[in-house]
Parts: sequence; structure tokens; C-alpha cells
Amino acid sequence: MILKGKTIAVCVTGGIAAYKACDIVSMLKKKGAEIHVVMTRNATNFVSPLTFETLSNNRVVIENFDPDRKWEVEHISLAKKCDLFLVAPCTANVVGKLAAGIADDFLTTTLMAATCPVVIAPAMNVNMYESAAYKNNEKILSERGYKFIEPECGLLACGDVGKGRLAQPDVIVKEVVDILLPKHDLLGKTVLVTLGSTREAIDPVRYITNSSSGKMGAALIRSAMNRGADVIAVSGFISVEIPSGARIMSVITTDEMCEAVLSQVKNADYIIMAAAPSDYKVKNFSKSKIKSKELSLELEKNVDIASEVGKIKGEKTLVIFAAETEDLVDNAKAKMLAKNADLVVANDVTRCGAGFNVDTNIVTLISRNDIEDCEKMDKSLLAEIILDKMQNVR
Repeated sequence: MILKGKTIAVCVTGGIAAYKACDIVSMLKKKGAEIHVVMTRNATNFVSPLTFETLSNNRVVIENFDPDRKWEVEHISLAKKCDLFLVAPCTANVVGKLAAGIADDFLTTTLMAATCPVVIAPAMNVNMYESAAYKNNEKILSERGYKFIEPECGLLACGDVGKGRLAQPDVIVKEVVDILLPKHDLLGKTVLVTLGSTREAIDPVRYITNSSSGKMGAALIRSAMNRGADVIAVSGFISVEIPSGARIMSVITTDEMCEAVLSQVKNADYIIMAAAPSDYKVKNFSKSKIKSKELSLELEKNVDIASEVGKIKGEKTLVIFAAETEDLVDNAKAKMLAKNADLVVANDVTRCGAGFNVDTNIVTLISRNDIEDCEKMDKSLLAEIILDKMQNVR
């Protein structure tokens, strides 16, 4: 299920090789991808739309003006939701339309609106494939960033022998996987990520919390999944969406987060504590709304989740975060030793562009044998660096 959480549009054009697209859809589906099939009108002469609907579990779209379409502008909606478009088989006609910017049906209209990777697997007569017109069109699309999967040599449906036969489905699927998952270093591994803030109730309407948004945790989840990992997300309160495909365990309090994490340590190869659980909780929770003019709270220390994980993790790798305001390296090193962690992502939250509820961060990565300063960068890029470092600290 390495493509779990990925959405792929398989676009089928009108050639005899359309039947091979059935295998492609089935193979991608078995790898966990969400599949949407788009067909040209000519493609339906070779394979029934019902076949693709059965294989993909989604409605096949053919016409721009389908009376049963949803209220949204459907080709734009599909273009936005997909991580990759695969045109297989792709005829010389469709390659020519795309090169010329012609959008006269649902397939070409949607591809023109797509901003994600587009992969084209051509299939046609050898003379068409070797023609100057086709080669020029392929060159134009290649320069625009379209990826082509070369057809095979062999006996073609027309009886000619030469290059033009659609590449084998497994070859096409491998190319799709390699594009969507450029790194496979976490394939077969399980990564547990905590994210967001927890809340500790004062009374039924008030609580103690912090400013954590979950952005760093979500970036780590997305990056880990892109590398092939299965991800368990233990989430407090967040302002971002958790990438589709992760197993989500939602919690409210620090105690609940601790219980959820400890229940999953045995299933994880890597544990990344990116959440900001509340350090304190109210000692005497009021069962009714407090209405006094003055309010004094007696707080008690919450459980230290990372320390509890450190006690039982064994050979598993534990990554913790340290949000500091002074003595960054010394405090982070002390936390690493106290919690039996393998890597600390330390940041000074007083610096502009670092810390909670922003899209960037400025961190120092500290392991037992190394200290690496990272400049200000987007959290999605930092997530890649953390995952690289995480796998080389033991």
C-alpha cells in the first residue's frame, strides 16, 4: 500500500491498447492509490466505462457536459485533487492536442488545468511514432515537463513490426511510483508522529493550551508517507489537515496523548514527538463554570510523554523537539539525555520565522555525536532533513 494517500487520474485514449489500462488501474489501486479514470469518447469503443468504474470504485468521466456531474467545475476539481496524471495509452492525436493547447473534451481540458506531474505512455503505429509531427509534439511536451514512457518494439495491432506498442503495465506503474515516491528509504517502516497541542480543562468552558498548529507534524507525516512509510498520527488540536492515508488517533489531553503513544510504540520503528503537549494541568477541575471575579489555579505537572517512550523504546529511534528561549544547545542536550532520545530538533522560539504557527522554522539538530545548524526554511523542506538525519543517528 505504498501509494496510500495518493490520488491518480488515469486518462485512457482511443487505441487498442486501452485494454491494458485495466491492469494499470488495478495495480495502482492495489498499491493503495485513489484512482479516477477519464476516458475519451473513442476509448469507450475499446473498453466499457463500467469496467473502469468497477476497478477504480469511482465514476468514469467522459463528457464535459455530463448531466450527472457535480455542482463544481469538475475538470478543475479533478486537476486540483490529483497528485499525478497518467495518460495510458496516449494516441498521437492527444499528444498533438496537448502540444497545441487544444482542449476540446474533458480529458484535454483537465490536463491543461493540471499542475501536478503528467506522465504519458504513448501507443501507436510505428510510422506515426517516428513521424516528424509526432516527434516535434513530444519534444514540445517534454520541454514543458511532461514525462514520457517509451513504447516497446514488437508486433503491432496493425500487423507492422516496430516501436509503438504500449509499455508493459508493470513498467508504467513502477514509473508512477518512482515519480510519486522519489525516495523509498522508509518503505516497510512505520513512523509514529505526534502533532498539535493538547488542552487541559479549567472548567467546562475554559482550558489551558498553547499555540502549536501542527504544521511541522503534518509536514513530517507527508514526507514520511512520500518515502513509503506507514504513518500513525497521534493528533491534538491542529489548524492544518493531516495528509490522507495516515492512521489518525485524535486526543484532547496530555494524558490521552501519552496513552495513545504508548499503545503504539510497539508498532513503530521511529517515534517523532512533534506535538506540544501541555506541561501542566489543573489540579482541581471545576465541574461548573467558574464565575468569580478572581481566579487562582493550582497546577500540577503533566506526564512527560517523551520520557515515558524513552523508557520502553528499546532499539527504536526517538526524535524529540525542544522549544527553547535561551541556552538552546545546552538545554536540548540535557533533554536528549534525560529522555533517552536519539535526535533533538531544537529551536529558539523567540527568533522570527521559528516556532509555533508559522510555515518556516530555524532549528539545530542535535544527536549524540553531532550538532547541525539549519538556516531558516519551509517546514516541508525541514521535514526531509529531519527524516534523513533520523535514519543515521544510531
